[in-house]
Amino acid sequence: MKRIVGFWNPSVILTYIGMSIAVTGMFLAVSSKINYSFICLVLCGICDLFDGSVARKFKRSDEEKAFGIELDSLVDVISFIALPVTIFLKIGFVTPVHLIIYILYAIAGIARLGYFNVVDADGEGPVKYYTGLPITYAALVFSIMYLSVNILTGNAFVIVYTLSMAVVTVLEVLKIKIAKPKGFAYVFFGVLAIAVIAMYIITI
Repeated sequence: MKRIVGFWNPSVILTYIGMSIAVTGMFLAVSSKINYSFICLVLCGICDLFDGSVARKFKRSDEEKAFGIELDSLVDVISFIALPVTIFLKIGFVTPVHLIIYILYAIAGIARLGYFNVVDADGEGPVKYYTGLPITYAALVFSIMYLSVNILTGNAFVIVYTLSMAVVTVLEVLKIKIAKPKGFAYVFFGVLAIAVIAMYIITI
C-alpha cells in the first residue's frame, strides 16, 4: 500500500466500517427507510465506542497513532453530523429554525472534535475524561428520542425532538467533564444499543 496515501493497517478497520455504515445510513434515509437509517446510526455509535480499543491492540508508530486520531474525527463528522442531519431532513424537519439548529449543531460538533484532538488526545493512550458531551452520544440520544414518535403526536413530537437537538448541541461545547466509558460502561452501552436496534427492527 506504499503507493496509496494513508496508513493502511488493521488498527483502523473498525473506523472504516463505521464510515461505511454511515454512508449506507444516509443512502437509506434519502430512500425513505428511516428506521433502517437510525439502526445504522446506532451501529456507527457501536463502532466508534470500540474502535479505540481495537486500535490499541495493534503495534503502531507515532504517525499511525496520529493518523488514527484524525481519521476517527473525520469519520465522526460523517457518522454523527452528516448522517443525523440527513435523517432529520428526510423526516421533515425543514423549517428555518431547524436549519439554524443544524448549523449550530455542526459547528458545535466540529469544534468539539477539534478541541479533543488538540487538548484531550495525546496519542499515548486512552483519556480518562472527555470535555463536553462526546459527539458519539448523539447516536443513542437521537435514536431513542425518535422512538417517542409512537408516543407523542403532532407538534409535541416535533417540539420535543427539536429541543433534544438543541440540548445536545449545547452539551457538546459545554466545559463539563464526562468520564470515558470503561469496564461495565462498555457492556451497558452495548446492551442499550442492541435494545434500541431491536425496537427499531420490531417497528419496521
